[in-house]
Amino acid sequence: MLDLSGLGPGELLIDLGCGDGRIPIAAARRGARALGVDIDSARIAEAEAAAARAGVAGRAVFRNEDLFATRLDEADVVTLYLLPLLNLLLRPRLVAELRPGSRVLSHDFPMPDWEAAAHDVLDGRRIFLWIVPAVAGGT
Repeated sequence: MLDLSGLGPGELLIDLGCGDGRIPIAAARRGARALGVDIDSARIAEAEAAAARAGVAGRAVFRNEDLFATRLDEADVVTLYLLPLLNLLLRPRLVAELRPGSRVLSHDFPMPDWEAAAHDVLDGRRIFLWIVPAVAGGT
């Protein structure tokens, strides 16, 4: 997923619905800054412990909050492993708040009416990549 995103050192990745934190931790290992957000406090505690074990606690941070309340405007990459309805509800915010050229990746679930810039299948799992357009509302 991170390979498809082109995530580079110093970039900011935000993982909405981060679960155990594996994506932010992997991003931090690549030299990126990462924020993982999850509504489940037990998952946040698990992610923080995993980041500490991996030695990236300073670069991968986690917050227990509603993903709809998370500011997105500084992200270079946003990752999602959410159900299709949540992806659709988030899409207007992604396009409105992210800078043009920012990348959005979804594990398993596409977003209807937003054509993916790239698509890959790894171990039977689909990965979709979208690039935020320069004009709001573009696809």
